[in-house]
Amino acid sequence: MSKRLRPVLLLLFLVLEPGCGGRRAEEPSTSLRSSRSFLTPAELRTTGSPNVYHAVSMLRSSWLRPRGPDSFHNQGRVWVYVDDVRAGGVDALRSFSIAQITYIQFFDGTAASARWGLDHGHGVIFISTRPREARVRLES
Repeated sequence: MSKRLRPVLLLLFLVLEPGCGGRRAEEPSTSLRSSRSFLTPAELRTTGSPNVYHAVSMLRSSWLRPRGPDSFHNQGRVWVYVDDVRAGGVDALRSFSIAQITYIQFFDGTAASARWGLDHGHGVIFISTRPREARVRLES
């Protein structure tokens, strides 16, 4: 490869690479706020639900069901992560009140497997309970 072509390819890689935008995956952009893979606290409060499970089942019930291929011996499940710590299956959502939530984001099987590993092929419900300022301080 020529020496003049290397900087151009590097620049193209940095511009086109989705993870190089300076934003972490758990920090949703404004375009996600209107998508089907994101729930805000305001949306959760409109349900009047006692817990997050009930609110998600009303607003995005498809998040709670595993989709995709399964094996006979190893049944898949949708995992729940709270601030990057695995909390369990979708029943773990029952233990969280809506007041604790900063946002909820659903990762489909492909994105979840790429981020958390191959046993996440049915998706992940990611819950953030930290305000944005606290996340920035922890990352520094």
